[in-house]
Amino acid sequence: MGSDIGVLFEREEITLKDLKGMRIAIDGHNILYQFLSSIRQADGTPLMDRDGNVTSHLSGIIYRFTNLIEAGIKPIFVFDGKPPDLKARTIEKRREIRNTAKEKWDDAKKRGDEEAAMKFAKGSTKITDDVISGSKKLLDLMGIPHIDAPSEGEAQAAHLLENGDADLIGSQDFDSLMFGGEELVRNFAITGKRKIPGKKIYVDITPERISLRENLKRLGITQEQLIEIGILVGTDFNDGVKGVGAKTALKLIKKEGTIEKVLKLLNVEIEGLEEVKSIFTNPEVTNEYVIRWGKVDEAGLIQFLCDRHDFSVNRIEKVILRLKSADNGQMRLDKWF
Repeated sequence: MGSDIGVLFEREEITLKDLKGMRIAIDGHNILYQFLSSIRQADGTPLMDRDGNVTSHLSGIIYRFTNLIEAGIKPIFVFDGKPPDLKARTIEKRREIRNTAKEKWDDAKKRGDEEAAMKFAKGSTKITDDVISGSKKLLDLMGIPHIDAPSEGEAQAAHLLENGDADLIGSQDFDSLMFGGEELVRNFAITGKRKIPGKKIYVDITPERISLRENLKRLGITQEQLIEIGILVGTDFNDGVKGVGAKTALKLIKKEGTIEKVLKLLNVEIEGLEEVKSIFTNPEVTNEYVIRWGKVDEAGLIQFLCDRHDFSVNRIEKVILRLKSADNGQMRLDKWF
């Protein structure tokens, strides 16, 4: 889930039109988690084919990314590699949370409580190897490039921006900013409204853009201090300091200057502090990647989605026409440059 520092950042509301022509480095695991969590039936059951294979993520990719491609957006998926050793504790906690949520989901379904069932179903979401491999297969068939990061996907996405190979990072989390990603866009692959937890109130979901440089200037801090704020709050690699939220961490860092002085003031320690810092300041990334948008494989899409996973042939044929039309339009545009 990353570090809970989002409250610190000012965001600019945008539309998909504002993203036309942009190369967006997609946090692959993050977007798949969104699809698997949100694309479900009323009782929280995910979409599945006749053999019981989950297809919610495939539905999200084919339909929502067709919309984005039609809007002139050029997605690049970046998938996580091997997690740092310090992430092991977080991974185990997430496993325990999923297991508990699964038990509560089953109970809610038995009671016929659809609202509770949906809530706990989302909490039980798990990204499996089959989900990843199926997603990559679909991306290949759609002509969308994808990269395997050596470690954290958001670090690799930030590296693509630094290399000039992408314009924005697409993720719901804020860790890419801690990795130095200059531009983050959120909510661009989500449609409709979001329910406020615990209330029967829905709010419109709109894409928003966050500039790292502008926010650092407004907050009066450096990139290293932003990392230290995130560490105080807690990251995927450390638990943070109990009772210290993002705003308090900001005040403490601005007052004391460094995390070491803050920890001394609070009389607490963070285990492996320098190693956690290094994950963000010197992340494991690679320059060995190829970004190339390919042609739509019409027969392959029909075979994979319809024959294998029971998607509607009629709907997928319409999607193929939209993708081909968008591709031809992009080719005509490219000829002018």
